[in-house]
Parts: sequence; C-alpha cells; structure tokens
Amino acid sequence: MVAGYTAAKVFSATKAKERSELGDYLTTWLAEVGDTVEVVDTVVRQSSDRQFHCLSMIVFYRQVTPDV
Repeated sequence: MVAGYTAAKVFSATKAKERSELGDYLTTWLAEVGDTVEVVDTVVRQSSDRQFHCLSMIVFYRQVTPDV
C-alpha cells in the first residue's frame, strides 16, 4: 500500500478511444490542480472480460499548503 497520501484520483475507461486519451485526461487534471497537490505514487491497472477491457490510472497524492 502507498503511504503518505491524503487522497486518490481515479481515471478509468473501457472504450478504446477513451483508453487512448486517458493520459491526456490525467495531464489536464495535473495542469488544473497545479501546485496544490504533490503526487506520491501512481498505479496503472488493466482488467478485462469477454466484452470489455478497462484501463485505470490511480494517482495517490497529498494536498500542498501554499507558502504565504
């Protein structure tokens, strides 16, 4: 288990087009949160059954208090 995080963000997709864009969604989210989070770890998982292939990217992070 990952230690030292306060939250996790999950990005997942089952359709081929969405799976191919998953990295873009993650990059956009990171740009939006800026310096307010510190990524502690990431995990990528793939699962499938007869019909669907699911790709998940889990980002473990902690909130960062800005220096004032």
